[in-house]
Amino acid sequence: MSAPSLTPSKAARARHAQPPVDGGPPRRGGAFGRSLKRNLTAHGFLIGAVLCFAFFSWYPMVREFFLAFQKTDQGEVSWVGLDNLETVFNDPAFWQAWRNTALFTALALVLGFAVPFVVAIVINELRHGKGYLRLLVYLPVMLPPVASVLLFKYLYDPGYGLLNEVFGFFGLPEQQWLQDPDLSMLSVVIASTWMNMGGAALIYLAALQGIPGELYEAAELDGAGVLRKIWHVTIPQTRLILSLMLLMQIIATMQVFVEPFLLTGGAGPEGSTTTVVYLIYQYAFNFNNYGAAAALGLLLLVLLAGFSAAYVKLSRAEDE
Repeated sequence: MSAPSLTPSKAARARHAQPPVDGGPPRRGGAFGRSLKRNLTAHGFLIGAVLCFAFFSWYPMVREFFLAFQKTDQGEVSWVGLDNLETVFNDPAFWQAWRNTALFTALALVLGFAVPFVVAIVINELRHGKGYLRLLVYLPVMLPPVASVLLFKYLYDPGYGLLNEVFGFFGLPEQQWLQDPDLSMLSVVIASTWMNMGGAALIYLAALQGIPGELYEAAELDGAGVLRKIWHVTIPQTRLILSLMLLMQIIATMQVFVEPFLLTGGAGPEGSTTTVVYLIYQYAFNFNNYGAAAALGLLLLVLLAGFSAAYVKLSRAEDE
């Protein structure tokens, strides 16, 4: 009697069930090699990013800290302790620069913080053309800062500037926008607001679109008008993002340099647009006093570190 024959499926299972000829464990070198290669590639990209960040961010901060307590004279570096800080504090321009920076920050918060929020509310209420308006609002951000500043310098020109032409058309007196100490800082703030409000407006618009429509419907049933809906619904629902944007605005405006430097030459009439960062620039590149520049930069770093810590705390609260 002949032995029963195996079907193809049974024969295949029998072949797979047979142990390896050498009797050793199954080979896993291929999977381990692929995993090692993948991890090495990931760590290679990560190490490159860390090195770039360390070289361009951490090293300058550490170098600035040491420079703040050193003095370089004809290539000789010596430690001077707090002498650089004393030099900075005794400079009359120091307090003027801080006053101007605080004034710029306050005006920028009134205009640059409120205007983008209002623009976002208006765009959010429209039914048609939102995409076109978003592009129109964000367009100034895509322009090079130098081009935007030179555009406003043309608008502010006392001879042929467009603003004075408009004032003259309505019978208003012409203004010395960048030459008047009382108007120069306001002129710089207006230019800065126009240049940078696009990004903030889009962030506010994204936050507004996340508010449930039922809240506005309930407010309308209670008889709330536009202003009451904004005060009782819009602002409470976007309170966290408003706080984050406020801190970011303060951190950015405290470091203003490009706008006053290009519009008024930095100092402005009677030093009315001298900011802290511009004073750092003067110490380093006009007076060749890198120690004083580093000391003033260290003071600004400590101040902004406090705002940055508050920003990180609010960011974590938003994530939770």
